[in-house]
Amino acid sequence: MNVSRPPVSPDDLLALLAVSRLGKYTAAAASMGVTHTTVSRRIANLEKAIGETLLTATPDGWELSAAGRRLMPGAEMIEKALGSIQVDAPDTSMYGNVRIACPEAFAMFYAVDALAQLQAEHKRLNIEMTTSTQRARQHRSGFDVEIVVEKPDVSNATVHHLRPYELGFYASESYLATTQAPQTTEDLRAHRLIYYAEHSLGVASLESAWNVLPEPAGHFYSNSALAHVQSCRRGVGVALLPTFAGEGLTRVIPNFSLPVHYWAVVRPEALRRTAVQAVVRALTVPEGE
Repeated sequence: MNVSRPPVSPDDLLALLAVSRLGKYTAAAASMGVTHTTVSRRIANLEKAIGETLLTATPDGWELSAAGRRLMPGAEMIEKALGSIQVDAPDTSMYGNVRIACPEAFAMFYAVDALAQLQAEHKRLNIEMTTSTQRARQHRSGFDVEIVVEKPDVSNATVHHLRPYELGFYASESYLATTQAPQTTEDLRAHRLIYYAEHSLGVASLESAWNVLPEPAGHFYSNSALAHVQSCRRGVGVALLPTFAGEGLTRVIPNFSLPVHYWAVVRPEALRRTAVQAVVRALTVPEGE
């Protein structure tokens, strides 16, 4: 006896689309403004309507099955059609939520300004940002764009160079008024060091500074780059900072420079979205600058 299947719901297709991009039900739910249970129910309804398994659990998160991949063009067309419906806004080219993970310093000194301008131009574009400094996750992160320090080695994702920067040593005028400015890294033995604790990040390019650092007289260690800047301004000691964060401070040990780079990791499913492409472009420094 043939049993009729329920019709395919557009909401269910959009739920599948969100999970395919983010790899997690919780992240998909957050991006859609619904609960994890709602996403789970919509996926179950869609699998019942299609009669096939659409997602497969992997160590890297949820991945589309062959049947799920066949539904993507239709789901993307529905998303595009809904985005083209205007209420009062003439802008239909960019809309929806883009979830970003990035280092704190990158957020404060680059991303916030760039994304504020992008959102001013596209009123229906929403940004959700989480800050952390770490290596690229090998598993699905639940983010559309993940920004990391040093070039990542990841599978099933695209890698985009955003911008170079460098680290240098800085101190405040008030601190230097009480002590002799260090001229070499060996001079740091007489100063309190402000930086990340050794082996606390697992980021090779940032950890490499410890190859030349002696044992300091004291330290202020934090996983917050903004805490590094603020404690340096307050005269706590000598800080190893991104040079773009050194405004108002005095650079010391002038011959020391540690080059570093920011990179973006984006899943191919997410990169098909116009909004995600625009975010990556906005965060990328133009060649030659």
